[in-house]
Amino acid sequence: MRAARLIRMALLLQSSPGLTAAALARELEVSERTVIRDVQALQEAGVPVRSERGRAGGYRLAPGHRTRLTTLGPTEAETLYLSGLPTALRDLGLSDAADTARLKLAATLLPSLRTAAESSARRFHLDAPAWFREPSAPELLPELARAVWSDRTIELTYVRPARDGTPPRTVTRPLEPYGLVLKAGVWYVVGRVPGARTDGEGAGFADRAGGGAWRTYRVDRVTALAAAPGADAPFVRDPSFDLAAHWREHSAAFARTLLRTTVTLRVTEDGLRRLPAVLDPAAVGALPDPAPPPDPAGWVTLDVPVESQDVAFGQLTALGADAEILAPAPLRARFRAYARSLAARYATDPAAPARHDATQP
Repeated sequence: MRAARLIRMALLLQSSPGLTAAALARELEVSERTVIRDVQALQEAGVPVRSERGRAGGYRLAPGHRTRLTTLGPTEAETLYLSGLPTALRDLGLSDAADTARLKLAATLLPSLRTAAESSARRFHLDAPAWFREPSAPELLPELARAVWSDRTIELTYVRPARDGTPPRTVTRPLEPYGLVLKAGVWYVVGRVPGARTDGEGAGFADRAGGGAWRTYRVDRVTALAAAPGADAPFVRDPSFDLAAHWREHSAAFARTLLRTTVTLRVTEDGLRRLPAVLDPAAVGALPDPAPPPDPAGWVTLDVPVESQDVAFGQLTALGADAEILAPAPLRARFRAYARSLAARYATDPAAPARHDATQP
């Protein structure tokens, strides 16, 4: 609704003076032309919005002007109380500060809104860790969070896991920590290694500015943390870096790198329909769209990217007789042996007495 957008624009200009039309358009998800019309509407309503030209220009409120639009509504208060992540705040060492902030917020609310906000916490709870995993906060996470807040370049020591037959080893790298991400109960630190290239270590992305490479590390593999030698002043953050957008790109790229094997299979129409339900999302995204046309018998042949033959065996057995593995040959042989053992298992009546093999004890 336009009224809500105008209120949000006024609050944005109050909290971030000097926003350009392009910046406001991105924040409000509208066109720049709509921003210009909304500014005019605010001015006509008596809100003193000024437009300044030049490199430091943008839209600003008149000096000393404060909007009186900061009173929360019931839904806003409820949503704000739901925005906290209790487990994450505890892991970061911020639970006490968060409790104090909530008390301060509650003290500013009208009694009716205070009740609405508190009731939301009794109705909704976020449990971030995945099932069957004991959540544990990495020991160095609070110190790493302080480095993120203060833009402090650190020297990070971590254990690189075993891969492709190589044993795990300890590596030390300088890192400009830009942010922390909690994914399914696991903490990751995203940062830039000054002067590094994308050499395959730790999922790196080249920095367009040429100042290093972006890296992502699991915090529970960090064994030591110290201030980087000679890094007395905070590092200069790249203003164009977007942590959420970077994480989406990194996650998608990482998922694609896991698909190292290709399986050729034939599936029935029903098998093709069920295929996305048994594969990883990255593999589903790599399937041909539209699917190849079926043969005269109604079977569709296609290549499916998978993480490994072991993973493919566990996934594709769910399709049963609606799928046939054509390649690679070792995986086809494994399915053949599995089918034989399954047929032998079901060849006898479970009520019949088991035969005694005299050659066995």
